[in-house]
Amino acid sequence: MDIGINFFDTANTYAAGTSEEYLGRAIRDFADCEEVIIATKLFFGDGQHEGRNTKGLSRKAIFNQVNASLERLGTDYIDLLYIHRWDYNTPIEETMSALNDLVRAGKVHYLGASAMYAWQFQKAQNIAEKNGWTKFSVMQNHYNMLYREDERDMIPYCQDSGVVLVPYSPLAVGRLVRDWDADTARSKTDQTAMSKYDKTQEQDKEIVNRVAQVAEARGCSRAQVALAWLWQKGIHSPIVGVTKEKYLDDFMGAFKLVLTAEEMKLLDEKYLPHQIVGAL
Repeated sequence: MDIGINFFDTANTYAAGTSEEYLGRAIRDFADCEEVIIATKLFFGDGQHEGRNTKGLSRKAIFNQVNASLERLGTDYIDLLYIHRWDYNTPIEETMSALNDLVRAGKVHYLGASAMYAWQFQKAQNIAEKNGWTKFSVMQNHYNMLYREDERDMIPYCQDSGVVLVPYSPLAVGRLVRDWDADTARSKTDQTAMSKYDKTQEQDKEIVNRVAQVAEARGCSRAQVALAWLWQKGIHSPIVGVTKEKYLDDFMGAFKLVLTAEEMKLLDEKYLPHQIVGAL
């Protein structure tokens, strides 16, 4: 908060719901909820309860999950509620109607979506508009220098229709900020991260090396280069995770970095198409 960060992202499935509890507790202890934006997600459930209405995007499941999130967060409303995935077992009309009712009831202020195909997102938007329901204002998609597949459809659609882009994994799970051959505990154990990037190592290596090249030439960190690249692509608020306070100061420094056209070209030109990951 002291350095200008007031947007906090979580989900009901993170750490089986305890992520929401910790965030709610921190805001009560150190901030005013009116001064922050709390974003959470639903779909997978918290993993602590069984039953068909504890996860997914049916009307009953949505209401159950939102009420549980509000209890864990200790708030009366959620600033931004995402659907974490597309629900292939529930008509999207039912989902959008339920989400609209939550907004009208004041339990949710804005709606967002995450990790889906552009045609699915547009279908949901069209149904909401047709029925006079609340549309999605935010898309949290998978986007970074090593994964740019959404540049074909999702990103242009969002930018054209005024939907805010808040991508996850802006540093490619740390691959953009460390030497190519360097390993971390997470890089060797996180199966989700490995499934996203391990299959494309050879084509990604040169991009990672070029991030290091630009960072050295500009006298900044690689994380600042990766984030500055996103902002110059029209991204509003990339989701970054931190484990140490020093990383916050590092990330904030990216606001001051403006990459040249030549640097953007250097970082862009080696990208090759990737297998779709993230949208399920």
